Amino acid sequence: MSEILIQGGVSLEGEVCVQGAKNSVLPILAATILAGGEVLLEGCPHLRDVDASVDILRGLGCRVRWEGDALLADTASMTGCAISDALMRRMRSSAIFLGAVLARCGRAEMSYPGGCELGPRPIDLHLAGLRDLGAQIREEGGFLHCSAARLTGREIVLALPSVGATENLMLAACGAQGVTVISNAAREPEIVDLQEFLNACGADVAGAGSSAVVIRGGRKLHGCRYRCMSDRIVAATYLCAACAAGGDIFLRRAREEHLATVTASLRQAGCAITSDTAGIACRCIGRPRAVRPVRTAPYPGFPTDAQAILMAALVRSEGTTVFEENIFENRYRHVDELIRMGADIRVSGRTAVVTGVEHLSGAAVRCTDLRGGAALCVAALAAEGESRLFETGHIERGYEDIVRDLGALGARITGAEERN
Repeated sequence: MSEILIQGGVSLEGEVCVQGAKNSVLPILAATILAGGEVLLEGCPHLRDVDASVDILRGLGCRVRWEGDALLADTASMTGCAISDALMRRMRSSAIFLGAVLARCGRAEMSYPGGCELGPRPIDLHLAGLRDLGAQIREEGGFLHCSAARLTGREIVLALPSVGATENLMLAACGAQGVTVISNAAREPEIVDLQEFLNACGADVAGAGSSAVVIRGGRKLHGCRYRCMSDRIVAATYLCAACAAGGDIFLRRAREEHLATVTASLRQAGCAITSDTAGIACRCIGRPRAVRPVRTAPYPGFPTDAQAILMAALVRSEGTTVFEENIFENRYRHVDELIRMGADIRVSGRTAVVTGVEHLSGAAVRCTDLRGGAALCVAALAAEGESRLFETGHIERGYEDIVRDLGALGARITGAEERN
């Protein structure tokens, strides 16, 4: 699908089941390497990034196939320890395979994810932690050549609570002898999910969700059957869609404790939100209200992945909302596209000031990235007239079928292949 067409001005109503979490599935797929047997991952979403991970596993000699909405990965047949540059470039989070391959094979070769070779690299924390565990890493021509005759557990203090570094070191530490303690670890729910998966395979990992994760390594792991958590950012997207367009929706499998900062802002905006073990219900009537300043921060703070999406929901709010992006430098690329639709947004450095307007107009807009594309979907639902979204492949990296899901909630939305 290269385009999405949305006819705005229709309130949402109905129920959808939230897909499995992209940011949980990807490290779990890397972790299957440690199992050395069959893993059945239930509720695995069909995403471009999942396809990239599957191709990496197959390139290493593993057998992987879909069984409905489950993915069966048999890593017992793994024969390789090198990942091609072409595969690494397809997905920035492909660096997560480094720790698992190194722990399984004693060596690993791969390029920097996304071909990043110059300047500060986002995987520096990963490499420093692996060296602390005893890995020898040689960087040459954009490639990493890693070896470790023996990984040894120790305390690793992360300079920043990096999600990727925490996950990568958890995987490597499962293959290390002794106890590893990751201090200043990231606390995201997806890290808890990775811990639960590893323990289901026979590992001994504790503390995920806190700032100290403890891994007692050296255990022989095995395959298992596992269902990953639901995607909190997809849930946040559909809640913001209801806020923008109005309506009454229920998101099955969504867990409010995973996105409490987002629902807090939506309640300030005037949405009535309730939740239980089955999911989250959201009812929104009329224009949303402006909310208190939104500042992105590591979990349990407001998620950077939801910043653009909430902003899109509030461009028609009554009042002014200030956003402060503290995680990534380039998280406001969606702003110019929202302005094309009539939004009043002023950006200065890490701050964006959103002054609500009464009306948005449908427009032709370009999806600049994954979450920016989802934000444009949200805004288009609230706009008057037709919006055409281009370069929607970005959205397919994280949403199994946003057209299907929003359509099930009553949105007038079609994908390019449905119009041809």
